[in-house]
Amino acid sequence: MLANRVSKRLLVGLQPVFKTPHVLPSSYLSAQNARKFSISSKCYQEQSPEPSDGESSASKKKDEGSRYYVPSSQKRKPLSRVTIGSSTDNARFRRASDTIEFSSWKAGILFVTLGTGLYFFFRYQKEKMDLQRNEESNRGYGKPLIGGPFNLIDQDGNPFSSDNLLNKFSLVYFGFTHCPDICPDELDKMSACLDILKSKYNIDIQPIFITCDPARDSPEILKEYLYEFHKDIIGLTGPYEDIKNICKAYRVYFSTPPDLKPGQDYLVDHSIYFYLMDKDGEFIDALGRNYTEETMAEHIKNHVDAFVSKEIREKRKQGWFSFLY
Repeated sequence: MLANRVSKRLLVGLQPVFKTPHVLPSSYLSAQNARKFSISSKCYQEQSPEPSDGESSASKKKDEGSRYYVPSSQKRKPLSRVTIGSSTDNARFRRASDTIEFSSWKAGILFVTLGTGLYFFFRYQKEKMDLQRNEESNRGYGKPLIGGPFNLIDQDGNPFSSDNLLNKFSLVYFGFTHCPDICPDELDKMSACLDILKSKYNIDIQPIFITCDPARDSPEILKEYLYEFHKDIIGLTGPYEDIKNICKAYRVYFSTPPDLKPGQDYLVDHSIYFYLMDKDGEFIDALGRNYTEETMAEHIKNHVDAFVSKEIREKRKQGWFSFLY
């Protein structure tokens, strides 16, 4: 009896202790109460309190950090370039498609650039071949259509023949020093054309003025007259028959009034053309009054660029591709 009372008092005095998760010694409890207390304390230990929001986020970050931690002794693998939510195969396909698009873009630019270059190249070659065909048709075969051998005298009294036309391009004009307007205008054009060819295209040609009025145009008069236009112009004169023959060879029309009295003033009708001769002394083209100094210089420059010597032309005619020329 006394033992039961003591145990009951102990239980009453120790009731607050039961709220803690610690298990009391079974010697203070009866066998039945001790068994119930051990079961309840085990359940209390299994049901741990849930952490707060701050604690949960901190612990989550700690867990995530520990998940990506790599010891310093190990090499760190490179980060993947695969987009989140996509597979490795999709990433490879995307990289391959990007490469194809970039290659197609570069190939397109290269194709356009190459096509443009080829277009202008073949266009230039076509124009060059057209000029060569035109020059060939103007030259003719056998006897030249325009031009031929001659022997005259220049403004310094020195002989000047058709051999002086070799190895240089020449621009020949027929006129006379007493011409009131046309000849001065054309000589001004020739002078300006010479300057353009020299300054713009670095081309030197030989300018020649052949008189159609040898009776009045002596070498001294030619020298004084031509110096007013350009210092490089070569003036040629000679006997009337020689002038008549060279005008006929160059298809130049000229006429003087009949029955002239000594000292009588007169005009000479003549053709108004510039005759372009190549380095072989052969005729290339005739340039009329419709040309300005700029267009004439450009036209001459194109002929100079397209020039092919007579020796090379003959070799081309004998080749298997002669039909192109």
